[in-house]
Amino acid sequence: MNPVVLITGASRGIGRQTALTLARNGYNVAVNFHSHEVRAKSLVRELGELGSDADCFRADVSSLNEVKAMYDQIHRRFGKISALVNNAGISEQSLFTDITDEMWDRMIGVNLKGVFNCSKVFLPDMIRAKSGSIINISSVWGQTGAATEVHYSASKAGVIGLTKALAKEVAPCAVTVNCICPGVIKTDMLSPFSSSEIDALKEEVPLRKLGTPGDIANTVLFLLSPGASYITGQVISVNGGFLI
Repeated sequence: MNPVVLITGASRGIGRQTALTLARNGYNVAVNFHSHEVRAKSLVRELGELGSDADCFRADVSSLNEVKAMYDQIHRRFGKISALVNNAGISEQSLFTDITDEMWDRMIGVNLKGVFNCSKVFLPDMIRAKSGSIINISSVWGQTGAATEVHYSASKAGVIGLTKALAKEVAPCAVTVNCICPGVIKTDMLSPFSSSEIDALKEEVPLRKLGTPGDIANTVLFLLSPGASYITGQVISVNGGFLI
């Protein structure tokens, strides 16, 4: 029976590519989405064409109640999952002095509390099975910080701390927890940037190119493979040398 992976925020970008990559490698996929139902259903059809048993589930990961409801739906559809990829996230640029309480709470709610909520709800099954993997998607800005993205950087730095602490806690249960920090990746999150700004970002990357969602998806695939069974609590930087 194929292992089941839940990918949050899977309707586009890194999440979508991760779903496709894992489907090609024998995974059944639970696709989480919040707003983009049409894209999520389209992805499920693509996954099915690849031979994956897939379905989509709506939930705002910042809401514990919605995550619990999603758990019930996934459990009825697939049973227990073997892997969780906490990918759902939002980004926003703003001067620190212009960040409102609402902006701060929403950023922390999705990017950090979302990881907490999903891990809290799906982890107990892994602990009982003494098997499973959680992969959290952070950001290079969680490692080094970005001007005009204080709330985003703080949320992603929190994901790194959560990863390390949780990995220590659940390692005796044979559950691994790791974190991937993407650098500048070609996704919708770059849409606010002009072409000249993107060119400037490329110049800051030693490899002189942007990363792709596939670069992150392939790293997820490795961390879920038997070859990575002795890796836990690690922060894997996939950034073309942007941060060394």
